[in-house]
Formats: sequence, structure tokens, C-alpha cells
Amino acid sequence: MCVLYWVQFMDKTTLGSSAILGITTATHLTTNQYNWLGTIFYLSYLVFEYPQNLALQRFPVGKWMSANILVWSIALCCHAACTNFAGLFVVRLILGMCEGSITAGFMIVSSMFYTRNEQTLRVGYWFLMNGTAQIISGFLSFGSLHIHTPTFEPWQWLMVITGAITFITAICFFLFFPDSPTNAWFLTPEERALAVIRIKENQTGVENKHFKKEQMIEALLDPKTWMFALFSALDNVPNSLTNQRSLIVSSFGFTYLQTTLLGCVDGLIEIVTIWTGVNIAARFPNSRAYVGFVYFIPNVVGVIVINTLPWSDKVGLLFGQWLTGVGTTGFVLSLSWLSSVTAGHTKRITTNAIMLGAYCIGNAAAPFMWQAKYKPRNHVPWTIIGICYGICMLLLLAIRSYLHRQNKLREVEPYDDQYDNVYIERLNEDGTIDEIKVEKEFLDLTDKQNRDFRYVL
Repeated sequence: MCVLYWVQFMDKTTLGSSAILGITTATHLTTNQYNWLGTIFYLSYLVFEYPQNLALQRFPVGKWMSANILVWSIALCCHAACTNFAGLFVVRLILGMCEGSITAGFMIVSSMFYTRNEQTLRVGYWFLMNGTAQIISGFLSFGSLHIHTPTFEPWQWLMVITGAITFITAICFFLFFPDSPTNAWFLTPEERALAVIRIKENQTGVENKHFKKEQMIEALLDPKTWMFALFSALDNVPNSLTNQRSLIVSSFGFTYLQTTLLGCVDGLIEIVTIWTGVNIAARFPNSRAYVGFVYFIPNVVGVIVINTLPWSDKVGLLFGQWLTGVGTTGFVLSLSWLSSVTAGHTKRITTNAIMLGAYCIGNAAAPFMWQAKYKPRNHVPWTIIGICYGICMLLLLAIRSYLHRQNKLREVEPYDDQYDNVYIERLNEDGTIDEIKVEKEFLDLTDKQNRDFRYVL
């Protein structure tokens, strides 16, 4: 999972890396067209997000993600053949369509293999690979700048190299990634049974291939679904910095070679802050909202620094830019938090789709903040980013307050025994039929239906 998340983020940011490797000149891109290439990726992601989630429920998770990665790798290599905006528009659209399966699939897999407390750490571990990707991508960009061939430009080499890495990853993923604990090749039959039993405490079941309309409706009517969605949308408006970072850093006065290497620091900051954040949240029970809130503070400080420092202070401006990478921890915690407080397989894929759809909306709208008329200080986009961070901090506390109130209400309710005695019939080889009791935890109940369910905070 870590390897794939590293690869997909590296691929996604090739556009930003290519901005200083010559792609805008070679393909005759205007500022508005470049922004559209960032937007179409997330619009495509948004359109295909719910179909991708339905497919993840219907088909084996690992195999479906493998197919998407394979298509992704081919589309990435095809970037090198593009000579204009139209060609890049198409391949970026295909990338967005395929990526809709990755984060959603990982959230499903994490909930199938790990307990709720473990999910916080595991989601953090595969998400911090975004930072690793930034470091590796920085070195790849630096190396690509030193490739001099008559017909192939550095940005084209970057696309082909990253596409080849993704293609190899797709093959390995198809061969080795398990679809669920029940068919994990690296576990014995006894260990597979234990893997299922150990997540009993989640009260979310393992997997269910049947789409349940009533669970989808419940997800749509659940207030916490939309609070997480609003948080996701606002928190990803600043994510437009992914494609703008190289341009912003070079505008501070750094050379292209310096800019490619300085990008590695962004990755290191993300790795350290996510790792520390998820470990603190896992160590102290019910602290997700508070940890996310604290980690957003440096982001707000960074925005203030960039908006107020003199333009001549390029080192100070660079440090302000780096500070805005600390708050990624909040989004990582929200991903694992949503999986932990949502039960019922259909409800979970619906809420995942809504949250990631909101993620797309934030990412798709944001690139258009970066207009040529705002350069070089970009006060307007940076102010919008600061406001989004502030609202996200308040939203984390609001979500925690709502879930805490729901737990309090359940504590005073009379015991609900509606699902205590559910049996299924099993036909034996001799023709007799046995009735087998099914534990409540494996009935694919939603968090609303199962009154024993308690929300983690």
C-alpha cells in the first residue's frame, strides 16, 4: 500500500514538476490552460468517484485497483507524446478517472484488515508516502534536467520514467495484493480466521458484495457525512499548491535546479508531521480532533509569513511555504476517522465517495485562484488558503462535539436486543440443516442500526 501510494502521488505531481522542466513552453500552455490541467484531473476524479466505489464493492478490491493502475501507467507515458493542451487534457482526464479507485480502495482495505486504533496509524503510514514521493520526485526532476537528448526534453523523460515505475507496480499489485483477509496468500487458513475475528471490535464487518439502498440513503441523511465532506473540500483548496509549488519557489528567486532539490524538504516535512501526528492520535484515545487542530496552527502561521514578509526575504518566504505543509496531518486523521465511525459496507463506500468527491471539488476549484494578475505576491490565493485552514480547525472540533453527543445519547438508551438472535441455515453433507448464530458484529449493520456502536473521537 505504501509503495502504491508513493507511486500514485509522484505521478499526480509530475505536472507540477514538469512546469519548470519545459512542458509549458513545449506544449504552448497559457496560465489558464495550465490551471485547467490541474482542474480536469479532479473533475474526472469527481465524476468517476462513485462508480469506482461501486466497482470496489462489486469486484475484488486488489484486482480492480491493479487494472486502474495499469491504465494509469499507460496514460502517464502518453504525456510525453502530447504536443498541445488538448492532448494533455485527455491524458490528465484518464489519470483522474483511475485515481478514484486508490484512496477509496485503501480506506476499505484498512477497515478490513485493521482495528479502529490501528487504522489511524496505517492510514497515516500510507499517506505519508506522499512526502516520500515529493523527495523522490525532486531527485527525478533534478536528474531529468541533466538529460540532454535532441528529440526528447527533460519533462518527457520524467513522464516516461515515472510511467515505467507505475507499470511495474501495477503488475506486482495484481500478483501480490490481497482482496480481503479471507484470501490473503501470506496467511494460513487459521490466521485468516483470526484476522477476521480480531476486527470484531470495529463492529463494521469485513466485506459485503451486495449493494444496500437503505444504507446509501442513511449515509446521505447522516450529518457527520456532510461535516466530513465540508472539511475535505475546504482542506483541499490549499492542495492546489501541489501544481504551483515549483512555480512559487522559483518566483522567490531560486534557480530551477535549486527549486527541484528544495522540493525534497516539502516531502520530509510531510513525512515527519504525519508520522508524529498519527502516532500521537493513536497513543492518546479520542484525540483526533485536537491533534488535527494543533497541526493546522503552523499552516496559518505560514500563510501570514508569506503574506507579510518583504519580497526580498526569499529564505523567510521559503520557510513560510514549508510551514503550510504541516497541516496535511489533519486530512490524514480525517480519512481514518471517517472509516472508524462509519459501519455498514454500502454506507462506508457511500461516505467514502462523498468525502473524496468533496476532496475533488476543493482541488478542482482551487487552481483558478492562481491568476497571472495576482503574481508575484499572490495575496488573494494565500488569503483564501488561510481562511480555509481556519474553518477546517473549527470543523474538526464541531465533528468531535457531534459524535460525543451521539455517544452520550446511546449511553442512556435502553439495551437494544433486536439483532442479538440472528441465525442462518447451513446445509450439511448428510442433508441435515444446522442453524448458525451470527454475531451482531458481522451482520453488516450500520452505525445507526447497531446501538452498541460507539464513535471514536
